[in-house]
Amino acid sequence: MMALMVLALASCKDEKKGGNDPDNPRTIGVSESDSNNTSSMKKMTIQLEAKSGGKATGVVNITEKDGNVVFEAKLKGLTPGMHAIHLHEKADCSSDDGKSSGGHWNPTFAAHGKWGAPEGYHKGDIGNFKVDKEGTGSVTMITDEWCVGCGDEKKDILGKAIVVHQGEDDLTSQPSGAAGARMSCGGIIK
Repeated sequence: MMALMVLALASCKDEKKGGNDPDNPRTIGVSESDSNNTSSMKKMTIQLEAKSGGKATGVVNITEKDGNVVFEAKLKGLTPGMHAIHLHEKADCSSDDGKSSGGHWNPTFAAHGKWGAPEGYHKGDIGNFKVDKEGTGSVTMITDEWCVGCGDEKKDILGKAIVVHQGEDDLTSQPSGAAGARMSCGGIIK
């Protein structure tokens, strides 16, 4: 009787040990927290090139994690004051004036306006930023209304362009805010 109990306990112990058994592939290298972790991070760096005869350039870092996109732009070579920055329809910055990037990215066909305005805004209406007397400025934005490469045509910023304008977006003029010439451009591509 005692021998049967020892044998039963030993077999239960071996069964519990199965997660570390190299002959049991169903659990090797995967802990419960790993198997439930669906989070992944995507990172991109986009170089903005000067357009419209100007000297405006910059670098934009885009990071997507846990359903949020962080957009961080550092710009230089602009005139001091306020400037607009938008996402445009196409990642095509081939023309000298940047107009090859098309109009503002507006997949929801909303009116142009300030980001988050209840009356509407384009998904590409990032807004305005200040440029200092040295010609440098920066923009940081975090949103769950964008994604990178997810395939949702109302959220996916892959294949769009980042455009910095000569002036300030008035946030009311239709369809684009009367921000002036396109001073720099960079495509969001893989």
